[in-house]
Amino acid sequence: MLMQPDQTSEQVSATSAAPILSLNRVTKVFPGVTALSEVSLELFPGRVTALVGENGAGKSTVVKILTGIYQADGGQIEIDGQPVRFPTAQDAGDAGVTAIHQETVLFDELSVAENVFLGHAPRGRFGLIDTAAMVEKARDILTGIGAEIDPRTKLKELGIANKHLVAIARALSIDARVVIMDEPTAALSQKEIEELYELVEELKGQGKAILFISHKFDEIFRIADNYTVFRDGALVGSGAIEDVTEAQLVKMMVGRDVSQIFPERDRNVGDEILKVEGYEHPTEFADISFTLRKGEILGFYGLVGAGRSEFMQALFGITRPSSGAVTIDGKRADIRSPADAVGRGIVYVPEDRGKQGAITALPIFQNVTLPSLGRTSKNGFLRLAEEFKLAREYTERLDLRAASLDTDVGNLSGGNQQKVVIAKWLATQPKVIILDEPTKGIDIGSKAAVHEFMAELAAQGLAVIMVSSEIPEVLGMSDRVIVMREGRIAAEVSGVDMTPETLVRHAAGI
Repeated sequence: MLMQPDQTSEQVSATSAAPILSLNRVTKVFPGVTALSEVSLELFPGRVTALVGENGAGKSTVVKILTGIYQADGGQIEIDGQPVRFPTAQDAGDAGVTAIHQETVLFDELSVAENVFLGHAPRGRFGLIDTAAMVEKARDILTGIGAEIDPRTKLKELGIANKHLVAIARALSIDARVVIMDEPTAALSQKEIEELYELVEELKGQGKAILFISHKFDEIFRIADNYTVFRDGALVGSGAIEDVTEAQLVKMMVGRDVSQIFPERDRNVGDEILKVEGYEHPTEFADISFTLRKGEILGFYGLVGAGRSEFMQALFGITRPSSGAVTIDGKRADIRSPADAVGRGIVYVPEDRGKQGAITALPIFQNVTLPSLGRTSKNGFLRLAEEFKLAREYTERLDLRAASLDTDVGNLSGGNQQKVVIAKWLATQPKVIILDEPTKGIDIGSKAAVHEFMAELAAQGLAVIMVSSEIPEVLGMSDRVIVMREGRIAAEVSGVDMTPETLVRHAAGI
């Protein structure tokens, strides 16, 4: 552990029992980039260590090394002071290390119980899986974390928030000594977040060491005991959370002060570009009507299950509404598919970028140019130089960080993957861009870059719809806010009425 200048050796030793797990000068190198450079990290029993840093700082690489997905190129891992190696994920699990990832890795066609115990299901006579015991054990774990989910339900029947709870239950189904939580609250409602905090306290009481990765500083300062900061693959500071301020953490993360999170905007709203009338879906939303103008940022706020993303997917042609009309530039638009939407100038950056936003096995330049092949081909043949030129133009505008445009998107950090998805759709030169949780899971520095770019797009006359669950973001970026509750518009607020209290009151039906 690095000792900060304002810490005495007595203060450090007072908070440091022997660590359960340690990383000692660990290095990881990929072709063209050093992901980790001799970083160290210590996790203590009954304590939460927050690992913070910008996207690309090395946090995800550390998680993959600790869970046996990657192997370090230098340094060592120790458990209880003894060197260990995790050649596989199974080895990490056997050593008592488990992880709850930001992007849930589960199987839709299996039941909840099968997902929870995949690979280590209880067995009965003749080595066969004891289904009844598996269901009951899964039920006990789910009940313990406050999840009212039938373990026999097929996973595909659950929403995003409940799938995340299943992922937590899966991580807790092994007798772990070290629990890694990578953006665990990203898809949870406020009630579920509070329940997760209670779960963290319970795990601390059991003496487990917890590594907590989050970009939300309110979470870090609420539940963390220690902090460790990475920047550009290097360790820049660590210590007790009570000895550091939010401003100091931010400065360590980005190497500079970030005092202006939301950019100043010259709000120059133009003519109406989009009109939605009476949009309805049999099960997801009803009577959605609003207008959108050029150069406007229209925020959509609501609690989990409010129907915001479901409506946006229908507007983009992914699902079909049962009734309703869309007018673009004064002309009626019949949107039956995403191709229809893109052709009319509407694009959608989804919340689930890993599954819906990008093809992670393809390189950056091919992802960016995929919807714009007409601009990068001639006589039916792709022109590689044109593809790179187009991809470079939009990735540079978003300050994408990658070794090259040949890098597979799956090898990028979450924030940079998000930038690829945004760049892909901006390259189509749309009239309306829908951003569904555009800064979900990305760091404060990247958030500021996305916000600056949103302001720039609006200044250029592009109409922006932003779905966000973060009240400061909604209030800081929006010209107007539509609040949804239970699939309907509960209110439209603007000007002096745009306050946190107003949004929450309408969203909760108070």
